[in-house]
Amino acid sequence: MEFWEFFFILLIFVPLVMLWLFTLTDLSRRADLSGPAKGLWAVAVVLLPLIGMLVYFTTRPDSPAIAPSAVPGKTGVEDVTEFDTMINHVERLAELHEAGTLSDEEFAAAKARLIDS
Repeated sequence: MEFWEFFFILLIFVPLVMLWLFTLTDLSRRADLSGPAKGLWAVAVVLLPLIGMLVYFTTRPDSPAIAPSAVPGKTGVEDVTEFDTMINHVERLAELHEAGTLSDEEFAAAKARLIDS
C-alpha cells in the first residue's frame, strides 16, 4: 500500500466510520423516537450511509430528549421534566432553609412531601 492510499484511508474512511458509529449510537439513545422509527432510521443509515446520516442530522431536533434510563425510576420524557421540576423545588427549599426562612423541621417536612408526591 502506498503512502497516499494510506493517507486517504485515514483522512476519509476512518472519520466516516466514526461518524457512522456516532449516528447509530445517537439514534439508539433517542427517547423521543419509538422502536419502529429507530429501526427505520438504523436501516437507512446502514444501507445508505452518507445520505442516511445527512438526512438524520438535518431532521434531528436541536435538543433531543434525555433517555428515560438516565433518570432512576422514570419511564417517559414527561417524567424527566417532572423530575427536573422536583429538583428545582428542592433547591429552592434548600435556599430558604439556608436563609433561615425555614426551620430544620419545616425543611425536612416540605422536602419529604415533594419526594413522596
